[in-house]
Amino acid sequence: MDVKKGTLLVVEDEGDLLDLLRRRFRAEGYRVVSARSAEAGLAAFRKHRPDLVVLDIMLPRMDGLDMARELRKVSEAPIIFLTARKSEMDRVLGLKLGGDDYVTKPFSMRELAARVELRLRKTARPPVERRREIAAGSLRLDFRRHEFRVGGRLRELTPKEAQLLKQLVDAKGEVVSRVKLLEQVWGHACAGELNTRTVDQHIARLRGKLGAEGRRIKTVKKMGYRFIAA
Repeated sequence: MDVKKGTLLVVEDEGDLLDLLRRRFRAEGYRVVSARSAEAGLAAFRKHRPDLVVLDIMLPRMDGLDMARELRKVSEAPIIFLTARKSEMDRVLGLKLGGDDYVTKPFSMRELAARVELRLRKTARPPVERRREIAAGSLRLDFRRHEFRVGGRLRELTPKEAQLLKQLVDAKGEVVSRVKLLEQVWGHACAGELNTRTVDQHIARLRGKLGAEGRRIKTVKKMGYRFIAA
């Protein structure tokens, strides 16, 4: 089979459902890597670096939410949760931990396949930018390499913090609303589930990591945030 669509990691402890998911996604043209526990899923992720993760929340020992928390420390690959939980709080927690979407069991395989394809289209890499590094004061920002320096010293940003910073820098001094940042960084599906306080919390952590240069991220009362490069 000619696999063109990318690699998926499917983490599901129900054997029959896992087999069904593997067969369906392979028939759709994906390379499929699978695991039946979060621990095995993390090992498979490190080895294969999949383009997207389909992740069951209810797993033995370490659950899917804990696995998502670990994944978000090293990658921004899309995560689609599979969950039998109906609670709104469970869904919101999953999204806050870095999930991009969720499907409630029992689900339609056609719907899940469509959601996977949509997420992969949204995260497809844009054309390489000519301008590699952006300078502002003692800040040196290289979004392609995920390298961020203040006064020559490397600062570790999470993928979400880096995305927020890029959205503000790309706005070229214009105000970006909290709602728009939610949509741009967490996605339209997640924006309705998350409170704008999520943006405020991430911005506060981002400012702290940038030190004195964090002052460049200005709060515009009742509107949002803007980045001052000059």
